[in-house]
Amino acid sequence: MKIHANARENPSPRATKPGFEGGPRYARMVTQRSFRANAQPPATPPEPARFIDGYLAYLLAQASHRISGEFHREVEAAGLSVTEWRVLASLADGARETIGTLSQLTLTKQPTLSKIVQRMERQGLVMRGSMASDRRQTLVALTPQGQKVARRHLRRALGHQAQVLQPIDPQEAQWLIGALHRLMQLPPGPDSSAG
Repeated sequence: MKIHANARENPSPRATKPGFEGGPRYARMVTQRSFRANAQPPATPPEPARFIDGYLAYLLAQASHRISGEFHREVEAAGLSVTEWRVLASLADGARETIGTLSQLTLTKQPTLSKIVQRMERQGLVMRGSMASDRRQTLVALTPQGQKVARRHLRRALGHQAQVLQPIDPQEAQWLIGALHRLMQLPPGPDSSAG
């Protein structure tokens, strides 16, 4: 089977962005470029009492753990693994991705992801096919059933995000999303495992 439509043969720079819930396509669904340009940075926070209270990597990890953990429990209660949810969301806008790109988008090692994709294919959620330009490359896309499941969980994800951002001033929330986009566009350092 060949998949032709708008396939990317090599991972784009966007594909290297960390995190799924803040990943390129999902973020594009819940934010607009305009407010990233117009939003003003919030007031400077007070001086941290401890090193970790002002350490970006720690704060991002803690925020991700708390925010993602709540929604991941909902996903698992619905019968999906976190990686399966990330695959569905990464492909939800009709994209067709290589296993390599999906590995980056879902933060999953490629051999592990290949097995998960095979399982999802047996469940009728995804389909695989070769690229028209390189038959050695395999592309993954959602089936109609996969699209249906993805839409259901995307609605839940957006509802969860709205609850998370409710206590935050809308302008601060817009600035935060824009700042995260800019951080994810930075080239990776020589050792990305620091944290």
